[in-house]
Amino acid sequence: MTALLNLDPAAERAWAAGLGRAFGGALIFTFPLLMTMEMWAFGVSIPPARLIAFVLLTLPLLYGLSDYAGFDARRGWRNDVFNTLSALAVGFVTATAFLALFGLLGPEVSAGEALGRITLQAMPAAFGATLARRQLGAGKGAEDTAPYHGELFLMAAGALVLAFNVAPTEEVILIGYQMAGWQILLLALVSIGLLHLLVFTVGFAGQESAGDPGAALVRFTLVGYAIAIGVSLLVLWVFGRLDGQAPSMIVSTTAVLAFPAALGAAVARLLV
Repeated sequence: MTALLNLDPAAERAWAAGLGRAFGGALIFTFPLLMTMEMWAFGVSIPPARLIAFVLLTLPLLYGLSDYAGFDARRGWRNDVFNTLSALAVGFVTATAFLALFGLLGPEVSAGEALGRITLQAMPAAFGATLARRQLGAGKGAEDTAPYHGELFLMAAGALVLAFNVAPTEEVILIGYQMAGWQILLLALVSIGLLHLLVFTVGFAGQESAGDPGAALVRFTLVGYAIAIGVSLLVLWVFGRLDGQAPSMIVSTTAVLAFPAALGAAVARLLV
């Protein structure tokens, strides 16, 4: 029967083990958000169109991560698509199960509100599922090396992982409100400095080809901070943190969130 169905038992066992790790990775990545009250509220209040836009924008990241470090070691665009869809399924199942367990999907919650809560939690869970092979399994391999544009892609993924865990909290707004202009500038400089130090501590591929330290600073550090700023703006927009804010408040809030985003970009090769 196995031959008739053209199945490889060893490959299927490996995939099943990867699926188990995927559920573990999904839970580890998302449990702080599953137990955060702001996330429960945002799952209800975020406009559906904005939530859908966020999902569509993060799908390319999930696909790219599936190619780089998906929970199934097999490669090729078909396997990458399958791994991406599998990670999404794992994310939605994990989010649904634990939100229901925590009493957040009860009969008093409408179908639309429940779907919003599940979707918002499912995306970070899907990232955890995708990265489970590296974090919980075999780890890095020769196939996991990435060219320069791939390193920038990993920076974006690392920035999103950390920024998404911080952005729902009210503290981001409060810190941005309390900081003076010179403190915002200093925070940006500290973020860039830490990003530079951590990038060269972790050891991104292709740094040698950057030539002199000044070129490396531009190609990795400054570009990485620009990515952190862009990711921060996206996440703040998703959570409505930019709505009705004065330009100065947008700048300060973005700089505050860009601090953890820059750290995530800097250690992306460790995170993802």
